[in-house]
Amino acid sequence: MSLVHLRDVTRTVALPDGEDLHILRGVNLDVAAGEHVSIVGRSGTGKSTMLNIIGLLDAPTSGTYELDGVDTTRLGEGRRARMRGEDFGFVFQQFNVFAARTAAENVEVPLLYASGMQLLCRRSIALDMLERVGLADRADSHPGEMSGGEQQRIAIARALVRRPRVILADEPTGALDPDTGRVVMALLEVAARASRAYELYDGVLHEVTDPGTLTQRAEAGNSDADNAGTGGSTGIPWGEASAASAGPQPPPPLPAQVPAPPSGGWPDDTGVTARQTMRAVGRAAARKRESEQ
Repeated sequence: MSLVHLRDVTRTVALPDGEDLHILRGVNLDVAAGEHVSIVGRSGTGKSTMLNIIGLLDAPTSGTYELDGVDTTRLGEGRRARMRGEDFGFVFQQFNVFAARTAAENVEVPLLYASGMQLLCRRSIALDMLERVGLADRADSHPGEMSGGEQQRIAIARALVRRPRVILADEPTGALDPDTGRVVMALLEVAARASRAYELYDGVLHEVTDPGTLTQRAEAGNSDADNAGTGGSTGIPWGEASAASAGPQPPPPLPAQVPAPPSGGWPDDTGVTARQTMRAVGRAAARKRESEQ
């Protein structure tokens, strides 16, 4: 049985002008426990939307999504929230760390929603995880005192601290320079160990029979491709999102790098950027919540 099972999943949102934006048009995906899957596509094709659905941050417009045999489309928000906290670890492009909290306090945040020993021993657990990602000596530093690569390591430690069954990495190197990006991906062990690769376009996943071609295209830095997914600085032409089930333990600590500043997004050939897409998703979700109240 697949741990993650999507069938005919669609996601449609209404734009301010009344038009419907069809982000996903029938996604089918199966990910087994312990498997690593990489998904690539131009900015605005729906990679983040699909990961948000898998991570229970969003719900599909139609279709079914089962997590370990449980139909998530039939669950209430309370159960979805518990599963989201227990079963998923998220690594985002822009780190999303709390500026007012130290590195250790950032990693402790998911443990505040745990119980038993995880809650009681959250400080020691957070410190151990920071040591695993090479930040033991920066535990009491605030994000503003750290480089982008170090902040992303905080995010990785936070994603792994509750030992989730599924790790979702949404363009984790997008705001980093090439060298730091390679360090982060080595830390995640997602790119090198991806057993399957897909390309997302026209709202549908298309399996890539030879994942090595994606690496060749990335190294070539295809000037015709859209750089928005990687912040235009990593040399990888298309954005990448990865799903890893039963995620690996972090490898030995790696040296810190100083990142280059991120650049803005570029529209794809439909004229819709990823940021516009997610704004539309946010507005639609807000309208849905208002209608349910």
